[in-house]
Amino acid sequence: MENKFPYTIDNKRYHTLTYFYQNKFHSKVCKVSLNANFTCPNIDGTKGYGGCIYCSALGSGDFAGKKEDNLITQFEKGKEKMKKKWKDAKFIAYFQANTNTYAPLSYLKECFEPFIDREDCIGISIATRSDCISDQCLDYLEEINKRTFLMVELGLQTIHEKTAKLINRCSTLEEFDTMVKKLRERNIMVVVHIINGLPYETKKMMIDTVKHLNNLDINGIKIHMLHILKHTKLEKMYQKEHFPILSKEEYVDITVKQLEYLRKEIVIHRITGDPVKEDLVAPTWLLKKFEVLNEIDKKMAKEDIYQGDLVENRS
Repeated sequence: MENKFPYTIDNKRYHTLTYFYQNKFHSKVCKVSLNANFTCPNIDGTKGYGGCIYCSALGSGDFAGKKEDNLITQFEKGKEKMKKKWKDAKFIAYFQANTNTYAPLSYLKECFEPFIDREDCIGISIATRSDCISDQCLDYLEEINKRTFLMVELGLQTIHEKTAKLINRCSTLEEFDTMVKKLRERNIMVVVHIINGLPYETKKMMIDTVKHLNNLDINGIKIHMLHILKHTKLEKMYQKEHFPILSKEEYVDITVKQLEYLRKEIVIHRITGDPVKEDLVAPTWLLKKFEVLNEIDKKMAKEDIYQGDLVENRS
């Protein structure tokens, strides 16, 4: 049967990032992950200590450049590595590790400005928290957005406050909702990170997180599977409590259902995780990334499911 979904060029049944980039830039686009040596308010004691319980020592920047290198060097190294695989690709500077707006404006400008007018850099993506964007920072982001392609990636993980406390997120859903509104009022693209399989969450809870996001003016989403890494608080908790971890089949089932509740216009930036093999405790099935992606595709095709099938018509 012919795939009639409008936002794909590779026969997917959801709005692929490949389609988004190809439609906007007419090219393969790669994000070069950078580590600008930021910290977080739940690491430095402003709101808490130790960070989110699943974060590695690199603050979710395990694939970012080495912070010992300056940002331009990190970008050049990452770009050259990717060009070996995608010769004609274009590149986005991705500020990934920790909270990349959690610093004085002068330092933010020092980090971001070198990538705005680079011929080999078509845009900037900034991973941060909803409680770490000041009004002054918002003004600067609005300015950047007029000068280059910009995405702001907000870590939410879950809408459920009980889980948020358990994972030591140290920010509220209200803060998140408010910041999404502020960013979108300035026409800044918002990509949201969520995690499936957080300790003790049910399938309904995970789906409710997506239902909530679908009612906000977000542009994209990254769906991760919880993975337990060595030397994290989550590993200690897992060894002590042995909380259940989603099987591959459960993850596929939940993720497909979440896609049904997301508007077709929302770009799916990620639909599984990329753990560092040497640091992974569980689940080991996550290492077979393409197998997970294939299972999602197969389930959607078999059951004739498309992204947005369960979104209520608002007209």
